[in-house]
Amino acid sequence: MDEVLLRSLTPGVLAVMVARGADFAAAEDAVQDALVEAVRVWPADPPRDAKGWLVTVAWRRYLDAVRADAARRRREDRVDQEPAPAPLPAVDDTLQLYFLCAHPSLTPSSAVALTLRAVGGLTTRQIARAYLVPEATVAQRISRAKRTVSGVRLDRPGDVATVLRVLYLIFNEGYGGDVDLAAEAIRLTRQLAAGIDHPEVAGLLALMLLHHARRPARTRPDGSLVPLAEQDRGRWDTKAIAEGITILQAALSRDRLGEFQAQAAVAALHADAQRAQDTDWVQIVEWYDELVRITDSPVVRLNRAVAVGEADGPRAGLAALAELDASLPRHSAVSAYLHERDGDVVTAARLYAEAAHKAPNLAERDHLTRQAARLNARIRG
Repeated sequence: MDEVLLRSLTPGVLAVMVARGADFAAAEDAVQDALVEAVRVWPADPPRDAKGWLVTVAWRRYLDAVRADAARRRREDRVDQEPAPAPLPAVDDTLQLYFLCAHPSLTPSSAVALTLRAVGGLTTRQIARAYLVPEATVAQRISRAKRTVSGVRLDRPGDVATVLRVLYLIFNEGYGGDVDLAAEAIRLTRQLAAGIDHPEVAGLLALMLLHHARRPARTRPDGSLVPLAEQDRGRWDTKAIAEGITILQAALSRDRLGEFQAQAAVAALHADAQRAQDTDWVQIVEWYDELVRITDSPVVRLNRAVAVGEADGPRAGLAALAELDASLPRHSAVSAYLHERDGDVVTAARLYAEAAHKAPNLAERDHLTRQAARLNARIRG
């Protein structure tokens, strides 16, 4: 596959899409999807007209996305026009679609990818970033999922665990990414909690509320990020925190611990601290130990290294970090923070710059760049 050829064709294909009337951002997503498809198809069946092939595939993807978005908007408009629900909220068709896309004939990873793309509105790139896998891998999962369900009736809902995973990833993308989907994820999780008595549903709702409560303090007026330790805790939504903690306590009392309840417990400990220095890091490490036991996730282990660094000192945190793959997203940023706390500002400055280069979004990149510049100025001074 000639990647140089693909890169050289991309601007022209994008220009054709825009000239045809496509929205620029949506056109970019469609062209990216077409490039991923080219990587998959061309080695075995190269086209005679590479640019024409890319334009055709990208335009089809764009039209599919426009139709899906229009259909979703119509569904949401219909829900808004419905009369007020009875005391127990009615489950709207969006949540029903989540369950139907989580079809029993699909693997959980394929079902999540398909639902995020078809119903959740996330791009292939956003899904890949959430999964920590290449875009081509996600595109293949979605394609396989579509082929699998193309010959079956979507009349058998999938399991709750798959739907919870979808809602969690959509919330995370809305909370920290390019598209604001967090409120919609909370709305749907509330509906799910009203209809299903399940401690992990409650755990996910508590986790969302506790994270969302801190959102007003996460950025400055210029859009720059404010680290948790520097946030104005007076701007946190105390009502949402109280609701989240109440929901979490009820879920934990059932003694059926799951991933989302454990994550919510960590968030509750952060929310409970009046000042950053009051945070109970020892207990947070204990909850991360539970999360490692439940998920064995490298991201959880990365977060645990930060907590260990706070509870037992930066060198203990660096020792925990040394056990992880250095290619893990945000590994460089965590390493930079721990090295700075350990007094090694030269290494920390280098790692902050390295982390900025790998940052998944502009706000995070700018924050890490400023951290590197701050330490470099200190070194020179």
